[in-house]
Formats: sequence, structure tokens, C-alpha cells
Amino acid sequence: MRNIKIYGPGIALTLGLAAVAKGLSYLPFMSIMGPLVIAITLGMVWRAVWGNQEALQRGVAFSGKKLLRAGIVLLGARLNLADIYRAGFGVFMAAVLDLTFALAVVYGLTRLFHVDRKLGLLTACGTAICGAAAVVAIAPQIEADEEETAVGAATVAVLGTLFTMVYTALYAVMDLSPRGYGIWAGGTLHEIAHVVAAAAVGGEKAVDVAVIVKLTRVALLVPVSLIAGAMYRKKAKPGHSEGGRSFLATLPWFILGFLAVSGCVTLGAIPAAWTPWLVNAAYLLLGMAMAGLGLGVEFKAFRRKGMRAFSAGLIGSLLLSAAGYGLVLVLHLG
Repeated sequence: MRNIKIYGPGIALTLGLAAVAKGLSYLPFMSIMGPLVIAITLGMVWRAVWGNQEALQRGVAFSGKKLLRAGIVLLGARLNLADIYRAGFGVFMAAVLDLTFALAVVYGLTRLFHVDRKLGLLTACGTAICGAAAVVAIAPQIEADEEETAVGAATVAVLGTLFTMVYTALYAVMDLSPRGYGIWAGGTLHEIAHVVAAAAVGGEKAVDVAVIVKLTRVALLVPVSLIAGAMYRKKAKPGHSEGGRSFLATLPWFILGFLAVSGCVTLGAIPAAWTPWLVNAAYLLLGMAMAGLGLGVEFKAFRRKGMRAFSAGLIGSLLLSAAGYGLVLVLHLG
């Protein structure tokens, strides 16, 4: 009973905000943003209006950390590795090259713009892999605090929404087939919601291939997370909190859980009828986590920390869009 009193109010608030975000995501314009982006925004608005309420903190922190990891594990149900294999080597290479380009360019720009190293890495990973979900998945690996995580997630969320609207407007004048346009959108846009919304103007074929390319990038979340964590620990100063921990203690079990669930879906160990339920549960938990992160951030903190990261992400996203378009033409995928 005591734990319910301590954690219940905060968890209930994040659940309520996540539910409202899910409902809003069905509205025409809001569908471009997606429920995760809306949830973190609602959290920030709540914080701006009602302030930092002490009675909610334990539950909010639980949603932002524990439920986050559970959501990432369940998100693996969305990824069927066989779909990536069937799409062909060219599509796989396009996704890998787009991701590598985005990581290198966006992170390089954040260093050029003197963005904090952790926030810069989160912005780069969010742009390169799968938006806010990648940010919150990699944050524990580099020991980013809640403010850095929320600012990074909000940055890529806003960028993805802007670029989705631009892509939708450009489709009519692009010299690409629906398949080529889908590969371009799936390889360069930020969130899965952004990819689906942008590809929809190209029809069902564009959406199908866009989602496969996007999920290929999602699959690469696992190696990128492991590499980012290893690089962070290698650069940690002597006496850092990671210093005395064993390799097993630093393994991101929730990322490995993501891969395990994905493997079970691919092998048919999880019935296909369960997949939509697992994915919906994943997004609910991630929505609660995003709301929790938003509740920990003030708008002035975003202005203070986020503007240089946003500028780097904006330029990097423009370059990624151009490079991704060129890649589709060079690999004759359009």
C-alpha cells in the first residue's frame, strides 16, 4: 500500500498523458507527430503549467526508467528480420549507409556547434536510427541524465515532424517511383510515425518498402547501442562510476531483450496474432516514459540546451535527405 501511495500518482499521471497522446495521434495533423512526440510535449506543458510536484516524482521517475526499458523490449515485436532479408541487399545497404552517414555528420556538427557530448550523441542517434525511441534506448548506455534525454528526444521529434511535411509536399515533383520514394523516406526520416505519414502519399507500395527500410535502421539500434556504450566507457575518466563495474554489469539487457523478442517473432515463437498487442503495449509504455521525461524538463532548459543541438540536427537532416536521395539514384533503387 505504501508503494502505491509513493509511486501511484506519478505513474497514473504518465499513463493519463500517454493515453491522451495516443488519442490525439489519430487527428490528421497530430498523426504526423506520433504518440511519443505528443506525450513528451504534454509532459513539458504539464510541467510548465503546474510545476514540479514532489508527490509525483517517484512515480514519474519509475515510468521514465523502468517502464522505458520494458517498452523497448516489447518494441522488438515490430521487427521481423525476415522482412529485411526479403527486401534485398540493395535496400539493406541503403539503410546502413544512410544510418552511418547520419551518425557521423550529425555528431560531427554537434561537436562543431559545441553541443554537450552526450546530447550530441543522442541527437545523432535519434536522427540516424529511430527518433525518440533511439534516444531513450541509448541514453542509459552513456549515462545521459533525464534533461539531456528529454531535450534530445524533443529535438529529433520536432525535426522529424518538419521534414515529414516537407517530404509530403515534395513527392509530386520528385523523379522517383513509389518504391524509390519509400526507400528514400524510410532511410532518412526520424520516427516510424514520420516514415509512415510521409510515405502514405506514394501509396501502399511506398509505405511497405519505407517501413522495411526504417525497421532495418531500428534493427541496427542494437549494435549502435553496444558501440556507443563501449566508446563512452572507454573515454570515461579514472574514478568514473563505470570504472569498477564488470562488462556483464554494463550490458544493456533491455536492448538484448529487444533483439530476443524480434528473434521470437521472426521464428514464429510468438504468434502473429499477438504482435499488434505487444506493439501497442510497447508504445503505451514508451508513451508513459516520454511523458515522464517531459515532466522533468522545463521549456527554458530546452531553449538553453536544445537550440544548438537543433541547429546541428537540422543541417544534418538536410544533408542526410540529399545523401539519401543520391543513394537511391546511385544504387538504382528508384
